[in-house]
Amino acid sequence: MVKNHWQKIYTTRNDDQVSWTQSYPHVAVTYLTSLNLPKTARIIDIGGGASNFADALLDLGYSNITVLDISEEALTKSKVRLGSRASQVTWITTDINSFKSNTKYDFWYDRAVFHFLTDANHVQSYLNIVSNSLVSGGHFFLGTFSENGPQKCSGLEIRQYSAEEMQQTFRDKFIPTKCFKHLHTTPFDTTQEFQFCGFIRK
Repeated sequence: MVKNHWQKIYTTRNDDQVSWTQSYPHVAVTYLTSLNLPKTARIIDIGGGASNFADALLDLGYSNITVLDISEEALTKSKVRLGSRASQVTWITTDINSFKSNTKYDFWYDRAVFHFLTDANHVQSYLNIVSNSLVSGGHFFLGTFSENGPQKCSGLEIRQYSAEEMQQTFRDKFIPTKCFKHLHTTPFDTTQEFQFCGFIRK
């Protein structure tokens, strides 16, 4: 099961032993702050796990933060790191394709969950979930491995995306605003090329 796979990863490896670790989430923070959303904006980090994006949001004064991940162990790492501040964050443990929310979010951030969805039905399910979970005019910021990026991650197959492919996938319900590539440096001093695109919910 995919859940067991990620539980094992986060149980057996430290942050400096996984390729996706960032010292600071500059790309996401820069994009979010450029939108000038109110500090009360409802923000969800998809696959946030042990990411420090929630830490950065709290430091910037955002007060309505949700982190979703399939791995309880990943979320526990973040809670321990945040200490007493963990209570200021809503934590959700679920597979993204099982996610149902009564909350309508203003900002949906996904760095490298979507590209694990290699089945067309799962891609369509994700599209419906993100669309239904955002307010009209809400922001969707997505990062995947680019067409020049890795073909696998953590031993699992992924799907690479170009900006054009990403825009085509979400064209029915989202308006693209900005797409760009980013070269991520891993803890092992290797690089991975990501494709990021920002969208607005129609």
